[in-house]
Amino acid sequence: MIDDPSKNEAQEPEVPEEVSEDTQEPQASKSLSENVKSRPIWLRLFFMLVIGFIWGVSRFVIGAVIFLQFFWVLFGGETNNGLKRFGQQLAIFSMQVVSYLTFNTNERPFPFDLDWPEVDD
Repeated sequence: MIDDPSKNEAQEPEVPEEVSEDTQEPQASKSLSENVKSRPIWLRLFFMLVIGFIWGVSRFVIGAVIFLQFFWVLFGGETNNGLKRFGQQLAIFSMQVVSYLTFNTNERPFPFDLDWPEVDD
C-alpha cells in the first residue's frame, strides 16, 4: 500500500477568528489578550443576553399563539388569520434571533437593528 504524501504533511492549525471593533467581522490577526480586551466582543455578549431573554419571552408567546389557534380551529372550524400572521412574524423573529446568537449575522433583531418582521396576508 502506497502512502499518500499529502496525508503525512503537517497541517497548519486554524487561527481563531475574532470580531473587529468597527464592523464586527471576523479577523484572524489579533491575540487572545486583544480579544479579551475588545469592547465589541463584550458589547455583543450584552446584546446576546438581552436578545436571548427577549427570545425566551417570545417562545412563551408562541406557545400561547399555538394554544389559542388550536382552540380557535376546534370551536370555529377555521384558523384565525391574525393569529396565523402573528405566528409567522414570531417564527421569522426567532430565525433572526438564532442567526444573531450563532454569529451567522451581525444584524441584531427587533427591537435593535431590524424592524418587526412583516408578512403577506
